[in-house]
Amino acid sequence: MSQNIYDDANFFAGYATLDRSVKGLDGAPEWPTIQQMLPALAGLRVVDLGCGYGWFCRWARDQGAAQISGLDLSNRMLERARKMTEGDGIDYHREDLQTLSLAANSCDLVYSSLTLHYLVDIAPLLATVYQALTAGGTLVFSAEHPIYTAPLHQGWRVDENGQKSWPVSHYQQEGERISNWFADGVKKQHRTLGSWINALVAAGFVIENLNEWGPTAEQIAANPALDEEKERPMIFILRARKPA
Repeated sequence: MSQNIYDDANFFAGYATLDRSVKGLDGAPEWPTIQQMLPALAGLRVVDLGCGYGWFCRWARDQGAAQISGLDLSNRMLERARKMTEGDGIDYHREDLQTLSLAANSCDLVYSSLTLHYLVDIAPLLATVYQALTAGGTLVFSAEHPIYTAPLHQGWRVDENGQKSWPVSHYQQEGERISNWFADGVKKQHRTLGSWINALVAAGFVIENLNEWGPTAEQIAANPALDEEKERPMIFILRARKPA
């Protein structure tokens, strides 16, 4: 089974303090960019991989999606999602994305936010998603950028003039990276951007858009903590399509 770090009490408590946990989609600075990459959701069958608190699921319901499934490995996340969700139209299920099975032609949009970089092997999930999408269906996901995941020891370097730089090391050395983020021993997977793209192509997808996200000047002015993100992309957002 994949590492279930979100059910660690310390990690979950720390994650709950993030803007994207407190404010939902509006607390995620990349959300406006993601919105531009999404298709119109009215009438679509939607699957959210790593749904967390269910923010996207509820937004999709508000946009008129016909059927919404939120999948997550964490019982704590799913419990929070169910408590925060009023009304019908969303089904939450506990699933390990590394061994996920979905019915063929069962959805029109698969969405995932900052989840897929936890998977040791991305190929099985992409194959599952491909066969689950209807012809012309869309996959939109974000993941940590390999420029960010590459360093074995992450952190800014500051020279004698106070200039910051992000050291990129071992970029070609794919595999597990360990970080201490809210809890010790958080396992994430580093793969090059080429490996991400080639895995999608091998699964049969047509890549439509790749955004190496960075904040706007307006976002930095409103939230100065984002200033460091203009120096290197922390995440990327990708839209791919199953050919009609």
